[in-house]
Amino acid sequence: MAGETQKVIVLTGASGGIGQALAREFAGPGIYFALIARDQARLDALLKEIRALGADGEISAVDIRDRDALHGYLSDLDKRHPLDLVIANAGVTAGLGPDRTRESDADSDRQIDVNYRGVVNTISGVVDGMQKRRKGQLVLISSLAGMRALPDMPSYSGSKAALIGYGHSLRGWLKPFGVSVTIICPGFVTSPMSARHKGAKPFEMPASKAAMLMRRAIERRKPFYAFPFLLAWGIRLQNLLPTRIGDLFMGGFEVTIDQDPRYREGTDK
Repeated sequence: MAGETQKVIVLTGASGGIGQALAREFAGPGIYFALIARDQARLDALLKEIRALGADGEISAVDIRDRDALHGYLSDLDKRHPLDLVIANAGVTAGLGPDRTRESDADSDRQIDVNYRGVVNTISGVVDGMQKRRKGQLVLISSLAGMRALPDMPSYSGSKAALIGYGHSLRGWLKPFGVSVTIICPGFVTSPMSARHKGAKPFEMPASKAAMLMRRAIERRKPFYAFPFLLAWGIRLQNLLPTRIGDLFMGGFEVTIDQDPRYREGTDK
């Protein structure tokens, strides 16, 4: 890398729409990325892009559900490049079955394993080093669906809500050690994941704009950031209402989710 490394960033889910946008947003001289996702080809292409923007880095096609493999990689990385910022961004989505039947077991398990356990695996693989150095920042990418569950996306909403609770706990634990925690709850962001969402997507924004807003929140070390503003505050106000009244507002959010082409039922490939 030309020049001195000033900041080392771990980014999971780097091959997805938001992940790629975040990498481009943070890329610049002095930035060293560890880009993590399962899609090797997309990671290779993204690494070339961020190098063209003046950053440098490496890629790892490790599955964040594989705790031993992930921890092994992160431990080695932290020895070579002490970590400054970890963005746990990886996530998957699915919805109800045909004719609003229940989620498939495979879809439910996958969302819990990636959206929650995968994040826990990521954080637990890096937190020891940050705690000992008494510096660093952890960023957890949740969702507005974690603040107010979507009726047609039970496991997705539940896994993202769990992430919010986990992040609040981390922040309380790690603050005395100089490690900050930022929880981010985006709304609808244009991406391949969003394209599979067949339903209302109010205030949907391009991934590049979302990444810019997220970067600002991360750099300001905000403990909690939800956007877009109007939708986030609408959810906050709705959550103050009696449950039966609040539930009435969710009737306009019926959705079907197309099957994720990255996974085949029963094979998870």
